[in-house]
Amino acid sequence: MKNLAYYNGKFGELEEMSIPMTDRVCYFGDGVYDATYSRNHKIFALDEHIDRIYNSAALLRIEIAQTKEEMKAILNEMVAKMDTGENFVYWQVTRGGTGRRNHVFPTDGAKANLWITISPKGIVDTYKKIKLMTKEDTRFFHCNIKTLNLIPAVIASQEALENGCDETVLHRGDRVTECAHSNVHIIKNGVFVTAPTDHLILPGIARAHLIKACKKLGIGVDETPFTVEEMMNADEVIVSSSGSLCLAAEIIDGKPVGGKAPQLLKALQDEVLREFMEETN
Repeated sequence: MKNLAYYNGKFGELEEMSIPMTDRVCYFGDGVYDATYSRNHKIFALDEHIDRIYNSAALLRIEIAQTKEEMKAILNEMVAKMDTGENFVYWQVTRGGTGRRNHVFPTDGAKANLWITISPKGIVDTYKKIKLMTKEDTRFFHCNIKTLNLIPAVIASQEALENGCDETVLHRGDRVTECAHSNVHIIKNGVFVTAPTDHLILPGIARAHLIKACKKLGIGVDETPFTVEEMMNADEVIVSSSGSLCLAAEIIDGKPVGGKAPQLLKALQDEVLREFMEETN
């Protein structure tokens, strides 16, 4: 199949699937999601993504019907059905108890609805240079939950496109938080600096793998907040996500950045790409 979808036990071509209008996601964006990539029909970092979606659901008091093992089995089964082994693997759970529109959600043990889509797509070229812009972070204060309420990220992404940029770096006052749909980090004086996983950033899976790569390579890691000014003066600025493992920025707000630690950057890029290739062989 080219594009495969799933909703509460029903498989089908994505274009042929339908969902009930009473699903709370239609009214409230009431749900959480996760996403990763497959290569050779093997899903990368699946356990970590599964753990994160269950954590996000728990924080919103959404009860997932499947066990973690059952959800992994469904995802693996779907990837195996695809014509190509390189795919974007996306899934979300929306709050159960579908019914009449009501802001108050059911608390009677209603199980969540599970959506899955699988589409052919490979990860981004790790070694490409990208352009960024900055924008005040006006999202809510639960950025650690991978919620479906993504309108602020949608607007920031659109503004980046219209300004000839690849991503938008968000900040609250002077503190850099993350990007519209990525984490952002810097390298300064040989140390990998990344914001702590508090309520202001998503605990990125790619972020965790970059930290793992740093430890393997003997690169220091500092999990503390950094400012916009520190980012602009950093030796390297790195953007990471499940589909963009370790991209380096060369322009932010029209000004040149980074390019001062190319060997260290290359070592990090080589390591995270090696791990991805190895785990999906």
